[in-house]
Amino acid sequence: MPNRRIVIAALWLTLAPTSFAATPIHEFTLANGLKVLVREDHRAPVVVSQIWYKVGSSYEPTGLTGISHLLEHLMFKGTPAVPGGEFSRLIAANGGDENAFTSRDYTAYFQTLEKDRLEISFRLEADRMRHLLLRPEDVAKEAQVVAEERRLRTEDQPDALTQEQFNAAAYMTSPYRHPIIGWMQDIQAITIDDLKRWYQQWYAPNNATLVVVGDVDPAKVRALADQYFGPLAPSTLNPPRPAAEIPQRGERRIVVKTPAEVPFVTLGYKAPTLKTADEEWEPYALDVLDGILDGGGSSRLSRNLVRGSQVAAAAGTGYSLTSRLEELFVLVGNPAPGRSSADLEQALRAEVARLREEPIGADELARVVAQVVAGEVYQQDSMFYQGMRMGSLETIGLGWRKLDDYVQRIQAVTPEQVRTVARKYLTDDRLTVATLEPLPLDGRRPTAPGAAVDHAIR
Repeated sequence: MPNRRIVIAALWLTLAPTSFAATPIHEFTLANGLKVLVREDHRAPVVVSQIWYKVGSSYEPTGLTGISHLLEHLMFKGTPAVPGGEFSRLIAANGGDENAFTSRDYTAYFQTLEKDRLEISFRLEADRMRHLLLRPEDVAKEAQVVAEERRLRTEDQPDALTQEQFNAAAYMTSPYRHPIIGWMQDIQAITIDDLKRWYQQWYAPNNATLVVVGDVDPAKVRALADQYFGPLAPSTLNPPRPAAEIPQRGERRIVVKTPAEVPFVTLGYKAPTLKTADEEWEPYALDVLDGILDGGGSSRLSRNLVRGSQVAAAAGTGYSLTSRLEELFVLVGNPAPGRSSADLEQALRAEVARLREEPIGADELARVVAQVVAGEVYQQDSMFYQGMRMGSLETIGLGWRKLDDYVQRIQAVTPEQVRTVARKYLTDDRLTVATLEPLPLDGRRPTAPGAAVDHAIR
């Protein structure tokens, strides 16, 4: 029996772009350069407010890795008008919740509040945009917190540690070779003067986008933005020079030896994004290819490697078409008991070779497209997700108007396009392989697997 969720989503496919496009996004820019995006959603009396800064780990020079993430922690330590801890207390006291995250390409702060409390969010965010207090005692304490976070989420997580080493080997010149949380020696060496310079340069209205989604009046949002953010002074921006990855000239391999319970294998192929592709359709074809390999229980990795040959205890893929720089199309997995890392690598490479050699069938393509689009349609129910898509697309330089392209572009992908990108990009000369070789635990046990998720969210 077909998956009911996919069938329902398929019925929505022709309606979804029209229905979401009918909810316009209002855009305006303040005199100081702050861009504001507002989308009305009157289904509930709530509002999501997000401030996005064009700075993340890919902006960081060698020796200052992790400074964006550390500064994110310090943004909650207070200003002359709002003492440390008071930001979160005020949001909670007004029935809201808040958080923040740092990524490779941006840093974002967000709150969800009752619609009449939006002014509180604007007042607090505008205050800490330009008036943060960076005190030596706070810097020392948060650097210790981040160092411990790194130990727990990376150094004590065998798979995460392998993935970090894998990125460092796969990229030679791209800043994506650095971890978002930073290298330990850099975290421990960042000074208060480093942080002050980083804050003054990047945390400015002309380097930010304010996104508001919810039960709001765009004209009133604009008035509030003018009131609270309008008086803030812009900064002189000096974006880093583009650091394109140099062409890879052959397969790379690394072995990571660390105490672990099971082996882990990662394969990564250099692949373009919407910002870097030769042809605009290519990233959409790669996105569909991602779904073919790892789009639910009926996907090829699950069907062929986990349930079929049982060479893998778990296997998956990863690819982001909206990254600012060239990406990696990644396949990962743990070999099943009695099977080796070499067995799993061979099986993963065989699935890739099959995509290069054989066009996918129309039925399989239709299923994957339905799943990909279903995810997009269902996630649009979330005001927070709507804001995330608007803010991320705007901040990396694609522009929020790409929102309305996604469904149509995915639906337009053909079997031949999928095979074309597999042949062009999923080749051995673009491949990096990392293998985790477990060492004895000696009484140690890795922390729970859930702790290894992206540490961007506080």
